[in-house]
Amino acid sequence: MFVLRQVALGLFALGVAGTSVAAQDFSADELNKRAIERRAVEAVIWGMPAVNYDLMLEAMIRDAKGAPNQVLYWSRLPDWKNQTLTPNPDTTYFMPFIDTRDVGPVVIEIPPADGGLITGSIMDGWQTALEDVGPAGLDKGKGGKYLVLPPAYGGDVPPGYILLPSSTYQSYALLRSNLRGGSEADVAKAVEYGKRIKVYPLSKADNPPETKFVDAADIVFDSTIPYDLRFYQALGRFIDANPWLPRDKAMIDQLKTIGIEKGKPFNPDGSTQDILNKAAGEAHAWLDEKYEGLFQPLFKGSRWALPASPEVVEGMQSNFSKADSYPIDGRGATYSMAFFSAKNLGEGQFYLMTIKDKDGNAFDGDATYRLTVPPKAPVKQYWSVTAYDRANHALIRDVPRPSRSSQSTDLVKNADGSVDIWFGPKAPEGKENNWIPTKPGGKFEVLFRLYGPEKSFFDKKWVLPDIEKVG
Repeated sequence: MFVLRQVALGLFALGVAGTSVAAQDFSADELNKRAIERRAVEAVIWGMPAVNYDLMLEAMIRDAKGAPNQVLYWSRLPDWKNQTLTPNPDTTYFMPFIDTRDVGPVVIEIPPADGGLITGSIMDGWQTALEDVGPAGLDKGKGGKYLVLPPAYGGDVPPGYILLPSSTYQSYALLRSNLRGGSEADVAKAVEYGKRIKVYPLSKADNPPETKFVDAADIVFDSTIPYDLRFYQALGRFIDANPWLPRDKAMIDQLKTIGIEKGKPFNPDGSTQDILNKAAGEAHAWLDEKYEGLFQPLFKGSRWALPASPEVVEGMQSNFSKADSYPIDGRGATYSMAFFSAKNLGEGQFYLMTIKDKDGNAFDGDATYRLTVPPKAPVKQYWSVTAYDRANHALIRDVPRPSRSSQSTDLVKNADGSVDIWFGPKAPEGKENNWIPTKPGGKFEVLFRLYGPEKSFFDKKWVLPDIEKVG
């Protein structure tokens, strides 16, 4: 027994010695570089929704010449120049960007659904839903004054407001002023109704200043995710402008390693910049693989899926309050391709996405495909289908139109009420009205939206078939 113990101790000592020698194989400089790259990859995954938000805010300020506590909007239906992530080109967008840091609580007034209809949510800077608004939201279509409160706000609030405590100073709302039809007059009415939204500080509620609307319809509004040094610059801006959340304080030292620290300029040297650029590219590849794994079929054997895991959906609706759950990996993948969360997903809208055709192949921008939308779609409002660039999840650049919807005035229906939607670089002969252009040489993905989804959809009594390659 004594001999065995001595042998064991000897082996242990050799193991320790071997480990020590191996650890000493790295120089201090090499260890530091490896730590920067490792932590930079994780920073991209963790910080995705915050950077996604910051990039939209920066585009508003830089390209649209707007400012916080104003409303970014599109005065007509968006085209490819709206380079946000998977936007809906069949609705008019109104996006108040809020900052309570200097002005205190901010009011977002939603008009009653008397001359129009708003679907949307108010979110914090992490794109976590604070509340839904409009007929599918807390005001139930009666309109309401939603009051966004700064973090840890302890001041008095007069009655008559719907209180939305936010964990961040920066927040925003994604509000869709929906069309009653597809004509230019319907678009104009939706824009006019959306401009009844008001934004102003609570401190000026007795005599609110006029809300400023900033039109982005004629500019290239680009908030696609840059997987390079710019990602970390955006993350640094967000960290500096908002308080740390208790759940995220483990990231403080992680970010210091890569040069991001609250109250200090982000100014990495050339060597560190090279590491960060490489790490961002690695994170992009990892997130893209993770994104493909999100597609759990909604219908049996289908390629259509909600591009978010149940854990992420639950977390975004509950501010990640569930014990032992914080799905930052899935959150990073979802917010690498979208910029919205609903408090009650399925009340106002629902989403189905596909990145593969019926045979399981990725969509090719050089090929032609057909989607047959069955008759009697279970929606109170409308359905739409949109093609996006698979590389960056934005609308395909320079195409004449990005989508078709049940409200498209020239849409051609089949005799049974179904609709064939065609995708490809050229419209099949005689199918121009139902055609969504794609771009040769690239890949694309497709999102099907249901606005005002009915119970029969969730009961799966109506099934959307897969997209088929033709010709």
